[in-house]
Amino acid sequence: MLVRLAPRSRFVERACLAAIATAIACVALVGSARIASRRFVFPARREAPPDVPDDAEAVTLRARDGVPVHALRLRGPAAAPVVVYFHTNRETMVDGLTLGRALAARGLGVLCVEYRGYGASAGAEACEDGLYLDAEAALDALADEGVGPARVVLVGASLGTGVAAEMARRGRGAALALIAPFTSIPDVVADAARFAPAGLLVRDAFDTLGKSAEIRVPTGIVHGDADEIVPFWMGERLAASIAGAHLVRVAGGHHGDLLLCAPDRLVGEIAALATRARLDRPHVGG
Repeated sequence: MLVRLAPRSRFVERACLAAIATAIACVALVGSARIASRRFVFPARREAPPDVPDDAEAVTLRARDGVPVHALRLRGPAAAPVVVYFHTNRETMVDGLTLGRALAARGLGVLCVEYRGYGASAGAEACEDGLYLDAEAALDALADEGVGPARVVLVGASLGTGVAAEMARRGRGAALALIAPFTSIPDVVADAARFAPAGLLVRDAFDTLGKSAEIRVPTGIVHGDADEIVPFWMGERLAASIAGAHLVRVAGGHHGDLLLCAPDRLVGEIAALATRARLDRPHVGG
């Protein structure tokens, strides 16, 4: 026997169906946005292996999940601190050599690590956990040759600040330098689109602010106050949250020009961190 619904009941039923359809559409939209967010966070540059400059050494590693990891190394004097550089989301390991050479001129060793999915380091999709595995592979390789955390200066730029901060939280270095750092990727999205549900839309958080209390090494933060991508207040917030952190404000500095705007201040801050951390223990290698 058919039961006829009263007009009010039919209205409620239609409203419920509309709500369900809207919810499904929202879930689908959020799912699509989360997939697209990876392309925003990791616009990976895939390139053939570069010609290795005469002053650099190519290093090939393998992460714990089997993904190949590549790096370029500038060797420093024996027992020198080693700067491990984690690049931005639009760079490869080669792009780190400009800063690397300036640091090498200060007597530091340098290792420029390349992420999976970038440059020559193809083999897996870039993601937050994957980048941590790549970083661990590089630091494990240094440790195997006697360059332990006490001689490592972790340096990250933009996206790389999230990687460097996580390695510092894990105790993998004795000093930390963050160049144009964000508090988290969802915060960057929310700052650009204030009403977007950033926490739902972004799969890879790199929540440096949330980890700040666990970072207990000398920390320097270099940030331009005209940064158009990652606002300066994020650098200020991190400097206030990481115990003893030192903030270098670059007047008029934008997101990608700090090495051009203030090369001496940027390089000097990293070199000073190496000194503050007393990274001069007598180990072999560099």
